[in-house]
Amino acid sequence: MAEISETAIRKVLDTIIDPVTGRSVAALGMVSGIATRAGHVAITLDVDPARGTALEPLRQACEQAIRAMPGVLSATAVMTAERAAPAPPPAPGGHHGHSHGTPAGNTTAGKTTGGGGRIDVPGVKHIIAVASGKGGVGKSTTAVNLALGLAANGLATGLLDADIYGPSMPRMLGVTEKPESVDGKMLKPIEKYGLKTMSIGYIVAEDTPMIWRGPMVSSALEQMLRDVQWGELDVLVVDMPPGTGDAQLTLAQRVALAGAVIVSTPQDIALVDARKGLNMFRKVAVPVLGIVENMSYFLCPKCGERSEIFGHGGAHEEADKLGVPFLGEVPLHLDIRTTSDSGHPIVVSKPDSAHAQVYKNVAGRVWKQLSANQRGARKAPNIVVQ
Repeated sequence: MAEISETAIRKVLDTIIDPVTGRSVAALGMVSGIATRAGHVAITLDVDPARGTALEPLRQACEQAIRAMPGVLSATAVMTAERAAPAPPPAPGGHHGHSHGTPAGNTTAGKTTGGGGRIDVPGVKHIIAVASGKGGVGKSTTAVNLALGLAANGLATGLLDADIYGPSMPRMLGVTEKPESVDGKMLKPIEKYGLKTMSIGYIVAEDTPMIWRGPMVSSALEQMLRDVQWGELDVLVVDMPPGTGDAQLTLAQRVALAGAVIVSTPQDIALVDARKGLNMFRKVAVPVLGIVENMSYFLCPKCGERSEIFGHGGAHEEADKLGVPFLGEVPLHLDIRTTSDSGHPIVVSKPDSAHAQVYKNVAGRVWKQLSANQRGARKAPNIVVQ
């Protein structure tokens, strides 16, 4: 299949007219980004935040027009308001002085309103975030094997790769196919190893950089939650990007997260950042299910000698200090790395190994926390008179 060209897409968008200005979205410079991959098209529209809701029909018209193009399997249009909208043209015979757009904040409009209500994911009982305060601590490896551990424990499980800038699920799960759409609106998750999965990496080539601003990332995350046919799931595991930026806040504030799992290595510098991530979830009233100490110790693959090269027990001590559960220690071992890099995570490639059992145990503790929180939520509230 020949790739749909950006020129052809812009030509189609030149037929979509903004009723207020009488000019096309292309002529107005609204089209700030176009991405295509194997028949799937995504565009971003920069709009005036004051017209956000009113422009929803225009957004839908752009999607429908692109969807009607030959070879297009799905089309997604998201609106952002990162900058001031282009000024409308002067009326014929009117004043031709300078016109200034309204300053725009970091908001989104229409379907992806930045300050809007909750993002609902029908059929999913629990959504949990796997997060870290910094990169390089093995968060994605933990998220994948945690999800597989939940599935191994008999739970219907999904996995969402929320790291737009550095998606790792395609490689870690060995996924090379592209998601399909039945109706041109909703994407079917790709099923692998018993998990329902979705990642921006399934649509965009591995070596293609995602040069997107914060609102565009937030919009993409919302659509990967809303516009994917997740079906009935006990747990949806979200592999969060590292840090505490726009994407993390979007998910923490607008998704009904049942809890968060914090991943850290034992050394002090990683624990400082892990503490920041934990405190972010606490500030937005998301329960912290516990801390996982990754790379807790090194096991020599030849002699089996244990070396605590990053120190040991720091995450456990931090969990005790902060009053959250300690979920387990995961060693730094060659098998965990090689199985992840090859697309065959250790929980499925070596299910009877001691390392796979560690992840299954962590998964069991996470589910226990979720179940306890759910039972607690059904209790009558305590009334305190001060």
